[in-house]
Amino acid sequence: MAVCGAGPSGLVASYYLARAGLKTAVFERKLSIGGGMWGGGMMFNQIVVQEEGKAILDELQIKTKKYNVDYYLAEAIEAVCGLGLQAIKTGVKIFNLVSVEDLVVRQEKVAGIVINWTSVEMAGLHVDPLTVFARFVIDATGHPIEVVKALERKMNVRLFTPSGKAEGEKSMWAELGEAQTLKNTREVYPGLYVTGMSANATFGSYRMGPIFGGMLLSGRKVAELIIEKSQIEKSK
Repeated sequence: MAVCGAGPSGLVASYYLARAGLKTAVFERKLSIGGGMWGGGMMFNQIVVQEEGKAILDELQIKTKKYNVDYYLAEAIEAVCGLGLQAIKTGVKIFNLVSVEDLVVRQEKVAGIVINWTSVEMAGLHVDPLTVFARFVIDATGHPIEVVKALERKMNVRLFTPSGKAEGEKSMWAELGEAQTLKNTREVYPGLYVTGMSANATFGSYRMGPIFGGMLLSGRKVAELIIEKSQIEKSK
């Protein structure tokens, strides 16, 4: 399984995939993992999660404290480090400073990713990339939906969206965006799934605020979908 992006949804997805015994690697274009979680809400270094999201942090042994009815706070830095550590403990391999520049498509199904060093991309050097084959690929790149857009640009395919193309992200509406993240977490093209903000940007939903519970729940859901799909394919 290839997870593109090591933000909160990507890390949670990789944790559950590896825990289920699926060989999983995460590819992160930046030096650090964690996406926007490091800064918490407006750099206050705390994140907010709802009751359902807290259950995932509890499982990963990340401390929380009650803030309001159904809402909890966690230290942003502890949350990022905890997500990364627990994912690695289950067997996830995380590759930082690696950019996903293309996809492998075979018989109208995504079958892997094409990667290169981020520094090579930034320098504009002509260096041949590497190919990583994978049964399933997850776009967890967030707002830019870099993987979905690469598929659109290179293959001109029809996605499982109303228009057949990436719908784009709408303006901020935290409450609705949070709820729709789970609804939009699904397969967008055979072999390619979207999670977290990539899900909302792909299916045309709203941007969210500093509540990270939806990111965590989306990561778990996409893992559950792939695990179920893998079991079905294995039984055939």
